[in-house]
Amino acid sequence: MELTPLLAVVLFLPPPLAVAHMAWTAASRRRHTRCYLLDYVCYKPEDDRTLTAELACAIVQRNERLGIPEFRFLLRLISRTGLGDRTYAPRNLLDGREELAAQRDSVDEMVACFDGAVPELLARTGLRARDVDVLVVNVSGFFPEPCLASRVVRRYGMREDVAAYNLSGMGCSATLVAVDVARNAMRARSPRPVVALVVSTESLAPHWYAGKDRTMMLGQCLFRCGGAAVLLSSDPAHRGRAKMELRRLVRSTTADSDDAYSCIMQREDDDGLRGVSISKALPKAALRAFAANLQRLLPRVLPAMEIARLAADLAWQNLLQRRRHRGQTKLKINLKAGVDHICLHAGGVAVIDAVKKSFGLEERDVEPSRMTLHRWGNTSASSVWYVLSYMEAKGRLRRGDKVLMVTFGSGFKCNSCVWEVAGDMADKGAWADCIDAYPPESKPSPFLEKFAWINDEAADESSSPF
Repeated sequence: MELTPLLAVVLFLPPPLAVAHMAWTAASRRRHTRCYLLDYVCYKPEDDRTLTAELACAIVQRNERLGIPEFRFLLRLISRTGLGDRTYAPRNLLDGREELAAQRDSVDEMVACFDGAVPELLARTGLRARDVDVLVVNVSGFFPEPCLASRVVRRYGMREDVAAYNLSGMGCSATLVAVDVARNAMRARSPRPVVALVVSTESLAPHWYAGKDRTMMLGQCLFRCGGAAVLLSSDPAHRGRAKMELRRLVRSTTADSDDAYSCIMQREDDDGLRGVSISKALPKAALRAFAANLQRLLPRVLPAMEIARLAADLAWQNLLQRRRHRGQTKLKINLKAGVDHICLHAGGVAVIDAVKKSFGLEERDVEPSRMTLHRWGNTSASSVWYVLSYMEAKGRLRRGDKVLMVTFGSGFKCNSCVWEVAGDMADKGAWADCIDAYPPESKPSPFLEKFAWINDEAADESSSPF
């Protein structure tokens, strides 16, 4: 409540009425600071943008800077990423213009994503573009003028007073940053109900690395095209039609660590070619950032008995450490004690495996992330929405279930939130044409099946496609 209305209430109303009015206002403000997920749509690019194993090999092969050792190394990377044969690439890459990308290529890539997600989302929720009060667009590597948020406002005819925010440079963790921005905007406007649109995607058109630095080759093997549009509301009237309600959101950054800060970094190689360098310290940096995040999140979501168990375990290990001069204590945290599902960023096999091992998760817990990586690749910030969509398409989400959503990104950042399922979630979404085929039977990577010679160290030029 603002100061002037508060003074008016206190001065001119009888004390019982003043107290009742302030209590009613506080309750109303609390109701309107809730954050409901009305719906979301994951973007499915056109089929003619599919990047098959043969096409990926052809793209690598036409790079004249690579010799047989680099070619073999790059194909080995691709074969171990966990990606399948149906991910999507930008058109300039498919057209052979990976080193000649123009701004128009990135704009077209963004417009295709916006048009493939935003209109469908509005149609599904029955809302109009002019009903949106807050717009947050996050695209890490493409920031033209006018900004992308302004382009969305113009393209769909949003109101002149829409609060538009454009986030860049935030990496794969940006979608929960965008949700946090939207939630804070809702709080600032309380008790007025607010509808917020969050659009998360990434532009790959100008960022294909064509050099020989091995630390910079992994990015082009992992990242693929995708995006998501998410509609949020603070209006209590929307609670009955909402899919989920946001319960907690925590953001953490470990940029004070040199290894964490530099494990994902855009830079130029020795030949002046720009790309994203990904170091071997990435899984460790992700775990450290996740641990820092959980220190603040877990006390809010774990039941009292689990917190008491952790406290007793920590005290016992500290005692043993002093007596036996042992190293750092390691707690066994049961994440599933406070949540029912884990929606983990599909950043790569190494990160998924590291989180699974460190927290004693079952394969079923990380299956949605692995399958998202296989079907869509790492779509950057939007990947967690494909993971959530997989859970929904499989019919795993029930009313009252709590979903822990975790994102990792350069910096190094770990952002997490807890959603509570509030309504029916049975849409198959972008998975509609393939969900029954997942998880696939265990079989070799499609790249290994087609290019088995890459594992032959003794292979000569006659066994390669050069």
